[in-house]
Parts: sequence; structure tokens; C-alpha cells
Amino acid sequence: MSTAHPPTGTGALAKREARLAWGLLAPTVISVALVVVLPLLAVIWISFKPFTLSDMRPPAPIVRESLRGSGDDLRIEYRIRNSSQEEAISGVTLADRIPDTVTLREAVPAPCTLTGRELFCDFGDMEGGARERLRLPVDISDDPDAVEAAVEDSEPDVTGGGKSVLTSGGLSLKNYAQLFDGGEFWTVLWVTLFYTVFGTIGALLMGLFAALLLNKSFLGQGFIRGLYLFPYVAPVIAVAFTWVTLFDPFSGSANALLLQMGVTNEAINFFGERPLALIMVTVFEIWRYFPLSFLFILARMQSIDSSMYEAADMDGASPFQKFWLLSLPQLLGILSVLFLLRFIWTFNKFDDIFLLTGGNAGTRTLTVNVYEQAFAISNIGAGAAVAVVILVCLLCFSVFFFKFISREEGL
Repeated sequence: MSTAHPPTGTGALAKREARLAWGLLAPTVISVALVVVLPLLAVIWISFKPFTLSDMRPPAPIVRESLRGSGDDLRIEYRIRNSSQEEAISGVTLADRIPDTVTLREAVPAPCTLTGRELFCDFGDMEGGARERLRLPVDISDDPDAVEAAVEDSEPDVTGGGKSVLTSGGLSLKNYAQLFDGGEFWTVLWVTLFYTVFGTIGALLMGLFAALLLNKSFLGQGFIRGLYLFPYVAPVIAVAFTWVTLFDPFSGSANALLLQMGVTNEAINFFGERPLALIMVTVFEIWRYFPLSFLFILARMQSIDSSMYEAADMDGASPFQKFWLLSLPQLLGILSVLFLLRFIWTFNKFDDIFLLTGGNAGTRTLTVNVYEQAFAISNIGAGAAVAVVILVCLLCFSVFFFKFISREEGL
């Protein structure tokens, strides 16, 4: 029997089919580019920009108008400053209308001109951190409060702008040099790997154990399965608060029970001591996410042909032999896929650790480090650099997985 091969022609029909195929794929490609690729490229670009949160807004002139003084010292003041302390802005101009109840006592100073009631000033370029103050002595013909309201309610029209730190071409490795300087990064990376590896393997093993328990028909099986799903479907903020309360060193039920049983002589700060806090957040990860593994493994186990187990029973195989020689080889495929997904998700996990410990007591992972750098201390560039490191780590793991592990499982 001959083997079918796809058409390999390069004629007009094949070209039209190719254009049609790309046309059908275009919405998907564009959507992926907009949702995934462009933000990813933006984060990589920002990681080479050593700037803080306040530097994200492009430099612009800021003006404040006010009526000051009294009597002969009454004046309108314009205070103009550059919003950036480093970047210069060009083409700074100010335009405003003088109220009808105000009369200028002197000619306006350079670089300003007055045409009727229209004031126009051209300040040119302003260096980073530069400030300008314009004073116009005036007389008023109305109630001072009304004149002050008229002066300050009219917003001056200000123009001028500068280069944004995001779009400027200057790139720097300062963020990465700061990231890898010292041993803090390697400590955080080790904590992340410990949390990810043991959390992933623990969730798989616990899910496998739960699936073995419930791979039998018995009364109340559906209810027990529903209980097993509770940690996964419950809101994370609710279960995290419950764990923190349960293991509180002062009023937690766990400490009270341990003290009454004589296991310990003093209360244990489960989420505040090293290395116990890291172990506890890893146990929380295992407990919260084993139901996902349980569901997939149980579904795969129930699809295995039961005739193999019947033949094994006739041959006198023990339960362990049936699991090791029959069940486990059938489950390796789904276990490897679950390991890949759980590893990536756990490596990126932020909310669980942040709610339980806030990254304190030796539980600071790379994702918590991204939050602290980017938002706690407003160092956006350093936070982006940590995010890029996370991306590189996950890419390396994915390449290793698909090149070696998945090949063994036929994936």
C-alpha cells in the first residue's frame, strides 16, 4: 500500500492555498502578538533601562499660576519647572489670558510678550531640574478674592516635551549587574527552585495517592471527590488567611494542640522562622494544587483496560507489582505533562507566598522579588530584569524537558 504525501507543488493553485491559509491564521497570529509577544518584548526592553517608576512619564513642563502679595506688592506669579531631574525638554512656551479686572503696572519681562490681554512666553529649552519664575506686578479693580479666583481658575496653555526614557535609545546592563551583584540573587533562586521542585513533585505524588484511593467504586465516592477538590476551587485569599490563623504562634489551634500534647514547650512561629516558613509555604502549595493532578491522573487510570489487571490477578501479581508494572507505565505520559505545567505555574507563583509570608523569613522567590523591585521600591527596570531571568529559566527548563524527558514518554 502506497503512503499518502501532502502536495508539494508551487503552482498558482498552491500559492493561492498558501495565501488563504495565512489569511485564516492572520487573526490568531496578530492576537498572539498583541497579547503575548509585544508585552514580552516591552519587558525585555525595559530591563535594559535603569529607571524608576517616576521616570516612566515623559518629561514635560509643569506650571503653577497664583496671585500673591497685597497693595503695591500685588503680583501674578508663574512658576514653571521641568518634571524630570535629568532629561531636558525643548520648545517650552506659556500662553495665558490676563483677566479684565487686572492691569499690569510694568511691561512684561523677556522672554514674554503681551498682545492685548494675551500673554505669551517662549522659554526655549529647559535642562533637567530647571525652574523658571515669572513675576508680573499688577493692580486690580475688583474684590481680591474674586480676582484671585479669576487668575487661578484660568489654566495656562503650556507646550514642550522631551524624550521618554522608554523610547530613548540608550541601553544599559546596570539592572543585570545590580541583580547578580552579591549573593542575594542566588539565595532567592535557590528558594525558588526548592519551592518549585518540591511543590511540583509533592503535588504530583499526593495527587497520585489520592487517585489510587478513589479509583474504586464505593458509597459516597462522589462526595469524597468533591472534598478533594476543595483546596483548588476555594479562593486563595480565604485558604491563605485560614492557614495563617491556624498556625498563628499566639492564638493558632495548631500551636495550642502541640503544646497540650507536649510535643513542644513553646509556641512555634510556622510562617516566621527559617527554614520552617519555606517548608510551610511548600506544603501549602502541595495541599492547594494536588487536586488538579488528582483529576488528570484519575481520569487516565479509569481509561486503562481492566483486562490487564485481571490477567495480572490470575498470574498472582501483588498490588504493588500491578501498580509498578501496569499502572505507572500507563501514567508516565500524563505525569510528565502535569510536571511541565505545574513546574511552570509554581515557578511563576506569587499570590500564595505573598499572602502567607510576604516573602519574609527566607520565602522570597523570584516573582516576589519582581514585585518588590518594581512596585515596593519603584525600580521598574530592575523588576523587569528579574522577570527576564524568570523567562530565561523557564525557557531552559522547557527546552530540557522537550528534548529529553518528553522524548522518553513519547510526547
